Amino acid sequence: MQKRFLLLLCVSVPSFMINLDANIVAVSLSSIARSLHADFVAIEWVISAYTLAFATLVMPAGALADRFGRKRLLIIGLFVFTTASFICGAATTTVVLNAARALQGVGAALQLSAALAVLAHGFQGKERAKAFAFWGSVIGVAIMLGPVAGGLITQSLGWQWAFYVNLPVGAIMIAMTYFVVDESKDPHAIAIDMWGVVTFSAFLGLLTWALISGNREGWLSTSVRARLAASVIFLVAFVIVELKQARPMVELDYFRKRTYLGANLAGVSYAVAFLTMLTYLPFFFQSALGYSPLNAGLLMLPLAVPLFGVPRIVSVYLDHRMSGRMLLVCGLLLVAAGLFGTALQIQAFSFSAIFLPMLVASTGAGILNGQIAKVSMTVIPVERAGMASGVSGTMRFSGIVVGFAALGALLFYRIHASIERELPALGGHDKLEITRSIANGNLASAASLISSHQGLGSIARASLGYGYEGVLFAASAVAFVASALCWLLISAEETAPHQDRQSAMRLDVSID
Repeated sequence: MQKRFLLLLCVSVPSFMINLDANIVAVSLSSIARSLHADFVAIEWVISAYTLAFATLVMPAGALADRFGRKRLLIIGLFVFTTASFICGAATTTVVLNAARALQGVGAALQLSAALAVLAHGFQGKERAKAFAFWGSVIGVAIMLGPVAGGLITQSLGWQWAFYVNLPVGAIMIAMTYFVVDESKDPHAIAIDMWGVVTFSAFLGLLTWALISGNREGWLSTSVRARLAASVIFLVAFVIVELKQARPMVELDYFRKRTYLGANLAGVSYAVAFLTMLTYLPFFFQSALGYSPLNAGLLMLPLAVPLFGVPRIVSVYLDHRMSGRMLLVCGLLLVAAGLFGTALQIQAFSFSAIFLPMLVASTGAGILNGQIAKVSMTVIPVERAGMASGVSGTMRFSGIVVGFAALGALLFYRIHASIERELPALGGHDKLEITRSIANGNLASAASLISSHQGLGSIARASLGYGYEGVLFAASAVAFVASALCWLLISAEETAPHQDRQSAMRLDVSID
């Protein structure tokens, strides 16, 4: 029993570190921007360099874990992540910081794919459901503690310590994994699908680069359109390569399983609709509401509590009563309703006005936290656990990468449209500078630019609210559409409560 608990820690703590780090950094963005004199694009890359490297490599990392051993890849991932954390903390320019963040993403990809594969291999049946519930709760703790820890660390020690905090945890986990985790592999994995790795990495990298650079270079610019076109070409190439491989990095045939397709769709939508908001909201609390990093983190704390508590409640009271399909659809609908309500109240510029709707969204996210991975694994053979966990992680973090970039583009567009409407007499260059200042969270600078022309500094805050309103409405629409698709795709029978599946299996055996 003690070894099983330690095994759970070995697969959960790496995921904890990955999510804690992302949320710590979210609260630290304003301080990093001021310290390194970074603009909005550079700050976007502090998040995107990490999530891009992660999303690009988490699927190949799953294949590597199946081929070379899940324990080995978990230890290597922990080492790379911990080393990169030190470089991030020591960075003095955004170039070094973003490069180190990308290296962190590499380590995170190796960690997560190997950890989920170890979990799927080490726990079966009813135990697996409990293990995924525990894993989901740990992720909730990381999300819950991240903003508070980030605010406290940033305000008292400096943003650098948001990265240095990973060093002791990483060292302890490397030692624990070495002694606790048993090695496991896929015996049929004999080669690495390099063409699959190259084409998928190129697709996601070019797509994210185009989304992030569109605000600065213009959406109709030749370079942005070329990146978008090239990303589509590499996506088509990836599909062709995977269909021709004898042992592909991604078994595309699994996506013909409607339940598997629906679960991964839920993972992408959850990331786009909700997880990106965990980055945007602390930034809004600081720039629009004027809170310090610590207070912004504390405001996120009650919103993150359901991410910790709800997976355990689902495991105890609902897992044996409701199908996985029903739980995923309910989770997505709650996220959609909560974000829609938040959008309606965001321009009140009051935390109390958005608290209840965001709590509803967080409750839905708590349901999704453990259920997405569990449902996707129900229709995948255990020997391909590394591949399946890699796909699951890729879907989730690809959603964060694309969602953060796409919603950032929408935020920029809405702010610029508001400035165009309120200050039509300004020149194009001035409008762009004001828009950038507002998007960076530097409302004081934007207000001074506006006031020098019109004496209407309050327009900066109103434009930011207008931008966030559009972002929240868009995120709500994504979650709502995903809930309908999941209801249509996911099988209630395949995701039935555990005892119902066992009864069905016994009935099949008796009929045979």
